Amino acid sequence: MRVGFAVPQCGDFAVSPASLIAAAVRAEELGYASLWVSERLLWPITLSVPYPASPGGTLPEVTQAQLDPLATLTFVAAHTRSVALGTSVINLPQYQPLRLARMLATMDVLSGGRLRVGLGNGWMPEEFSAVGISRDGLGKRADEYIEVLKQIWTDSLIEFDGRYVQIPRSIVALKPVQKPHPPIYMAAFTPSAMRRVARHADGWNPSGLSVEDIVAKFDHIKSMARDAGRDADALELIVRANVLFTRRPGGDKRRLFCGTSQEIRSDVQKIRQIDTDELIVDVQWSRDVDSLSALIERMEEMWSIVQSA
Repeated sequence: MRVGFAVPQCGDFAVSPASLIAAAVRAEELGYASLWVSERLLWPITLSVPYPASPGGTLPEVTQAQLDPLATLTFVAAHTRSVALGTSVINLPQYQPLRLARMLATMDVLSGGRLRVGLGNGWMPEEFSAVGISRDGLGKRADEYIEVLKQIWTDSLIEFDGRYVQIPRSIVALKPVQKPHPPIYMAAFTPSAMRRVARHADGWNPSGLSVEDIVAKFDHIKSMARDAGRDADALELIVRANVLFTRRPGGDKRRLFCGTSQEIRSDVQKIRQIDTDELIVDVQWSRDVDSLSALIERMEEMWSIVQSA
């Protein structure tokens, strides 16, 4: 099982070049296989929909300050050598796909073919309102956008006439280093979104689910992939762990990766046993991670936990 690490992208101490460089370099030294960024565009004072990844449905305060994911990942690429670089995840409908295709292809070229593209549909109505995108038809929009991305990345001559995207017959010569394109992972929880993973993605990137839910949903995704004529065994399972360390044991009702060091080690063991391809560790959620030194200490602790699990 590969292990990835979410770079310090959120919070007052993290919004600095020095923090990013130090964390990325140390993670690569330890042996983390990949570095990841996430996306949060707004921190509304009042949420109309509870945040699905938080126990109380509220947004973590640390995300009030968050660096742009793609700019951050490009910066990290310039200060690392071989570690993979991924988004977990960016909200696909909030981007113009032609520009997104170029940004991601550029990142793959400049990093020497290290990009991994994690995509989601987003969940917060306030963000969609702020960027002027309707939430109606998000699934169809996502399907079309993914088709556009793949065509731009693989065809020398492109032309697209869709419901949401129109591109005149054109040459787009800039292509990613990875062929046919960088791996695409998707965060998906609804039946239609999981069907999209089965048809279009190279892997599934869940977070905030129990181990039992992960197994059941991934089995369903692979079944749909077989029905679509794809190699279901080639689909990767990339689990995101939003780690929250606590001093007291959380017990049986705690969320996955929330608890004492021993409880989190037990969670890692369970994730390893279900043949997870990669575990992405994000320690920015822990309340005691309030400085660069604290983040690196937790990074090193999680590396030790995963290796011993």
